[in-house]
Amino acid sequence: CIRGFVYNVSPYMEYHPGGEDELMRAAGSDGTDLFDQVHRWVNYESMLKECLVGRMAVKPAAPKDYHEEKKVLNGMLPKSQATDTLAREGPSSPSYDWFQTDSLVTIVVYTKQKDITLDSVIVDHQDDSFRAETIIKDYSYLINIELSHAVQGDFSVRIVENVGKIEIVLKKKENTSWKCLGHPLENHNSLVPKKDAGLFYRQCQLISKEDVTHDTRLFCFMLPPSTHLQVPIGQHVYLKLTITDTEIVKPYTPVSDSLLSEFKEPALPNNKYIYFLIKIYPAGLFTPELDHLQIGDFVFVSNPEGNFKTSQFQELEDLFLLAAGTGFTPMVKLLNYALTNIPSLRKVKLMFFNKTEDDIIWRSHLEELTFKDKR
Repeated sequence: CIRGFVYNVSPYMEYHPGGEDELMRAAGSDGTDLFDQVHRWVNYESMLKECLVGRMAVKPAAPKDYHEEKKVLNGMLPKSQATDTLAREGPSSPSYDWFQTDSLVTIVVYTKQKDITLDSVIVDHQDDSFRAETIIKDYSYLINIELSHAVQGDFSVRIVENVGKIEIVLKKKENTSWKCLGHPLENHNSLVPKKDAGLFYRQCQLISKEDVTHDTRLFCFMLPPSTHLQVPIGQHVYLKLTITDTEIVKPYTPVSDSLLSEFKEPALPNNKYIYFLIKIYPAGLFTPELDHLQIGDFVFVSNPEGNFKTSQFQELEDLFLLAAGTGFTPMVKLLNYALTNIPSLRKVKLMFFNKTEDDIIWRSHLEELTFKDKR
């Protein structure tokens, strides 16, 4: 059972890359959490559609001594249980408030945490719906409201770090007084473990595409003007395309627009664009479609995921980056961050693997970096 749908996967057993034993771990039970831990990006609805038995009709009755792990079907804890669990493990519950002037509405989130940064906050404003998600440790706090009046597309986000306060300033379309902020939408004012929060997507437009090697391209997408999203270093997002009526989703790590970008004259941070270095596999399902996109076409980009914290870097003297399996792209921002922000750093070594010299991604950048920075 995954997200309330029941599958008979017997015919799929022999094709499962993880083997039969791994599949059997979820047999006869709700396998949503297990599935999400291993490969939540896999489009199981499409792959397993022939195996679908139907939707779970009722919640299975739980034995009396089972209340500790009790879950409802969509993987969310019941509200009373959520507050109990959070009281035991999670951060203290944030709160929010709002105030207005003639032309502005300010929504204030009080996180009660000191280490909130701009990349902890993701804001999307589409039509009348306003959505602000704040990542607090391993939890997600959501404000989700249908605004009572129209606002303009652009807004600003400010963090008061020492008190953990977030201010989101919206511009009113008309200078009228609002009686209320709006009506709550799904999961408004909720605090849930991040893994249960689900992924939210927004449409991003392809702005440019350039060849980096014979089979690798640098894609630049523009975020909607009404979105604030900064992907933390070491985290990834999911790209989603509809291919022959099926939604296909793949994880990618955003990169800087250049390996040398952090070493140019300091410029204003431009958070409107998101870059991806992607190798095109001619026989693949996803990357050829991505490669066929025209400038101006759209792709859906999810909220960030991942557990990496830059605090793991502090006071390092030697840093070894081994780009096997994950490849080169997750190392790009790590490399830039380390060389720019870790005063104790003495040496960085990056090891990655190529079939031929022509396959070395950003070779000239790497050589220039080696020349400019003796570390």
